[in-house]
Amino acid sequence: MESLDTTSMSTKLQNTLIQYHCISEDEWHVAKKTSDVTVWRKPSEEFGGSLYKCEGVVKDVADRIVDYIRPGPYRLKWDSLMTTMDIIKDLNQGCCVMRYTTAGQLWNIISPREFVDFSYTTQYEHGLLSCGVSIKHEVVRPNCVRGFNHPCGWFCVPLQSDPEHSLLTGYIQTDLKGILPQKSVELAMASSLVNFYTDLRKALKA
Repeated sequence: MESLDTTSMSTKLQNTLIQYHCISEDEWHVAKKTSDVTVWRKPSEEFGGSLYKCEGVVKDVADRIVDYIRPGPYRLKWDSLMTTMDIIKDLNQGCCVMRYTTAGQLWNIISPREFVDFSYTTQYEHGLLSCGVSIKHEVVRPNCVRGFNHPCGWFCVPLQSDPEHSLLTGYIQTDLKGILPQKSVELAMASSLVNFYTDLRKALKA
């Protein structure tokens, strides 16, 4: 594993996510919309794919929601896309390095993927920001393609009108690697983000 400057990485990652959070509405195009979640996309400036934005209201306080999202004991239990998760290294100031695998998607047109990410969680306004980016790691699991997450993250802030509900906004830009039809990637990404909210809400109710 490469040597990590956690202070520099976390600051850069946080600033990048805040920039995404300030992108004007007219730059986004709706990719998928349900009654309680909307997913948008726009061309990524990091790689040849898309930056996705997703948003929905979740019934719970921000601290508890983010406890279910960030690397830790809850995430693997409820996230249907995630099949393994290990915290490789605990770092200081809300940082860690995690390795995880995702299930195959679209009848395994997209085969299982492995990711190794630097993760950082911090306060944001009256809520929290949990964000991550992939890093180099030489050991690859057998039968997995190593994907790469460009800066991604989740903003979770309480609603002013009802602090027991939170607005959860995510920014995801994942390079799945391999040779894949672009339409299949777009369909899989939009659907998996909607399912993320469905799974999370069920877990929080349980």
